[in-house]
Amino acid sequence: MSRQLISRNSELQRLINEGYDIEIRSNYLLIHSVPYVTSTKQVSRGVIVSELTMATPDVLGRPSTHQVHFIGEHPCKADGTDLVQIRSQSGEFKLDEGIVAQHHFSNKPRCGYYESYYEKITSYVRVISSQAKALDPSADARTFRTREPIEEDSVFLYQDTASSRAGIQRLALRFRQQRIAIVGLGGTGSYVLDLVAKTHAAEIHLFDADLLRPHNAFRVPGAISRKTLDLGITKVKYLSEYYSTMRRGVVPHEVMIDEENVMELAAFDYVFLCVDRSEVRQLVLHAIASTGVTAIDVGMGLNLSHDQESIWGTCRVTASTPSTRDIALARIPKADRDEEIYASNIQVADFNCLNAALAVAKWKRMSGFYLDDHAEYETTFSVNLNQLSRLEPPR
Repeated sequence: MSRQLISRNSELQRLINEGYDIEIRSNYLLIHSVPYVTSTKQVSRGVIVSELTMATPDVLGRPSTHQVHFIGEHPCKADGTDLVQIRSQSGEFKLDEGIVAQHHFSNKPRCGYYESYYEKITSYVRVISSQAKALDPSADARTFRTREPIEEDSVFLYQDTASSRAGIQRLALRFRQQRIAIVGLGGTGSYVLDLVAKTHAAEIHLFDADLLRPHNAFRVPGAISRKTLDLGITKVKYLSEYYSTMRRGVVPHEVMIDEENVMELAAFDYVFLCVDRSEVRQLVLHAIASTGVTAIDVGMGLNLSHDQESIWGTCRVTASTPSTRDIALARIPKADRDEEIYASNIQVADFNCLNAALAVAKWKRMSGFYLDDHAEYETTFSVNLNQLSRLEPPR
């Protein structure tokens, strides 16, 4: 539980001051020791679980929903019949590691929303606990139990409210132990970084020695100032500093991958290859061939039409895993054969972004975040056909 979050939000401090046993975990607000009546007319204790909506990284906004989850049996009236006025759904709700609720409740106020978390929590406590008080007048959620606030072990400098609002915090944590390398931080590589940086990946290492130039400003996420361009810094230095305002673990390497340092990539779980030189692709793929590293290679081939009135072409994502090394290697451009396919160097930000999004989506499927029904090793998108196709390993 964040000390700073408590200190900057009077409604949370008020709950603590009044004796409520609160805990903040993975951006959920948990109210422990809430007395309720079981179906056997016994008084037990449960946990109310509410999302947390942030107006700023440290200040709560108004609750985004009037609903909560509950850990315990379904609360009953004093006579043992279900407390139907709050009933919504029952089942197993895996909200996060160690947070599994059994019920989902809905108690909408007359105006349709709660103004604050203090109002929301005390309203639910009152509805649930009033029945327990009828059996035991001493039953009270205000236990005055103290919990030492502990900072969460997170790469982010503020709470990941996007995952908790969507109810996917448990899935988002699947990236927590991963070490990622991105080789090449041009248009596509920078968008890969933008998407990966917003996950819980432990480390993201950037490999590129090129300087930040004006043309990069039209291919990377966000807006680069003229002042920044005049500094003459490398792309990886700029990008690592840019994303350091959001998270930890973005590590710049102001080097190009070559024969002397290529084996450094064997230390990573996933390597995104976002380079336009086929010999570098081949060097990396051969170097990691006997390792457990997964390489995800991207490529764009955009061309002017014959009348130079439009652009046509494709972007490609190829995954090389220990089980698909040979077939993936055969598909990735070689210096002596397919270089010309990707040599036109026409790049536009939307296609860079699409190429990166396809690559990151593949990584997320391989990590179990997304369902993967086909386990394809290559995906291509043709802009002129507006068509997405895939290649799957032989069964």
